[in-house]
Amino acid sequence: MEVNLAYYRKKDWRKFLEMIDDRDSMHDTWKEWHKSYLIAKRNLTSQGLVVNDFAVDLNELKKYCSNRGLKIDGKARSQFVSDIK
Repeated sequence: MEVNLAYYRKKDWRKFLEMIDDRDSMHDTWKEWHKSYLIAKRNLTSQGLVVNDFAVDLNELKKYCSNRGLKIDGKARSQFVSDIK
């Protein structure tokens, strides 16, 4: 089984934090987030899943959420990367 895992570029981190609706629950720095990302990826892989790193285009994420009337939060971000084929 394969899963897409959202990957945010370091250069986009500030813009990402400014646009999300759940800022309070997100890591303050890209470095902190990236460490958590690597742990999550390792955990998924150890469960036998194939993990696809999905580099999130922030403009596409914003458009996706806007078109569906969604807040840009963890649930919507997860849905966004899951919908990518």
